[in-house]
Amino acid sequence: METQNNINYDRIAEAIDYIKLNFKAQPNLDEVAEKVNLSPFHFQRMFTDWAGISPKKFLQYLSLEYAKGILKEQATLFDAAFETGLSGTGRLHDLFINIEGMTPAEYKNGGKALSINFSYAETPFGNILVASTLKGICYMAFADDKDAAFNELYAQFPNASYYQVVDLAQQNALLFFKKDWSQLSNIKLHLKGTSFQLKVWEALLKIPLGELNTYSIVANTVQMPTASRAVGSAIGANPVAFLIPCHRVIKSTGEFGQYHWGSNRKTAIIGWEAAQTQS
Repeated sequence: METQNNINYDRIAEAIDYIKLNFKAQPNLDEVAEKVNLSPFHFQRMFTDWAGISPKKFLQYLSLEYAKGILKEQATLFDAAFETGLSGTGRLHDLFINIEGMTPAEYKNGGKALSINFSYAETPFGNILVASTLKGICYMAFADDKDAAFNELYAQFPNASYYQVVDLAQQNALLFFKKDWSQLSNIKLHLKGTSFQLKVWEALLKIPLGELNTYSIVANTVQMPTASRAVGSAIGANPVAFLIPCHRVIKSTGEFGQYHWGSNRKTAIIGWEAAQTQS
């Protein structure tokens, strides 16, 4: 007679096989749970206990690895998204970028004990300052005035140690400005922000390339439909230009509105991204 542990193991093995065989269809939690005769709640908990990650993270991992393989074959970004079963290139963008919030201590002590590498680079939209910790990119800003850009970074982490060094994390982040993502690895963002701000920034990552949302749409996405003003403040506080696409949020009137790094630059980025989806 099978023990409950054996039954659970068989269920998770079956679920893993199902996800591996059907990842291009991007099955949701309910669908996979039904295949192994469990409620979504119990399946989520059991899968995480046995596999060490959630079903969604496992699906994302499979999708990401497959997309990397497609890109290495010189496929376009759109082809990679389509072949992986994603709804568009924006979802591929979401897979490649993950946000990790700083610990309460790192948040409160101004980055004490953090070592931050920073460098400047040229992009299609002007000079940019990019900074990183050992855990990932912590800051990215267009730098029309290099000293002013660095002073903004310093104000975020006044107690950190700074080194003007180009590292792999920075180089990888800057690959997003290129059409060929075949060498792109998963990008980690190590951000200082409140729980609400992190939630809003994660919502911005879900806006597809070439598409725009209004502030009210983002407020609904984070399940706070009456908090458009607070959402607007969180968007304005975005510490990572371009990678977290706050430029894709516009007014409900259709006006592009303000942008921390200049309204003309926002217009240029929106137009450039629209062109990528058509090429």
